[in-house]
Amino acid sequence: MRTITHLAKPDSIAPTIAVLLPCAYGTPEDFEREGFISAVSERALEIDIVLADMNLEQITNGTALTLLRDTIITDALQAGYTNIILMGISIGGFMAISYAVHYPEEIDNIYLIAPYLGNRMITDEIISAGGILRWSSTNNSEDDHERRAWQWLKTEANHTTKVHLGYGNSDRFAAAHKMLADLLASDQVEVLHGGHEWSTWRNIWDRFLDRGITHQHR
Repeated sequence: MRTITHLAKPDSIAPTIAVLLPCAYGTPEDFEREGFISAVSERALEIDIVLADMNLEQITNGTALTLLRDTIITDALQAGYTNIILMGISIGGFMAISYAVHYPEEIDNIYLIAPYLGNRMITDEIISAGGILRWSSTNNSEDDHERRAWQWLKTEANHTTKVHLGYGNSDRFAAAHKMLADLLASDQVEVLHGGHEWSTWRNIWDRFLDRGITHQHR
């Protein structure tokens, strides 16, 4: 997995490392171009950042999580970071959830920006059940990644890994985002004007940073 690293200080590690996972067809360079790195620098935050090139081929062939763990997370654990964050946009957000499903003890916080949360079949199933609090999974297959993600969000989120959500009120996935928001405290959710686009995502990232993501570790 190709990565780009930005260290807060060149000669030491920061307390927090944030691993940023892009949207579909996104690249690490997109985060740089859209100001995600400069937003951290402008605030003088002690956060080391790793931009991961998690492409759709890795996601569809099932190697993405293993590559993420072997390339980035294992090294971060060994380096001694006290707060390990996954931040994902759209499909990157879904992969952040999937990582927490498989390796909950390795991640302290996941920040989801406009996350993809499954196809219409699963979201309609949840709506038909009366919402996420009334829904229970009828399929526990290892291969049913979307239902496993929702089941984890319902029963395990915030136990070992704290979940934070941000999205635009005109986002095409907003209905699913609202269902997830029902599981979270109000101070874990940011809803801004905007759609499924970089300008909205950057504004949400600013909100997360201003909240103080360096103080969220256990």
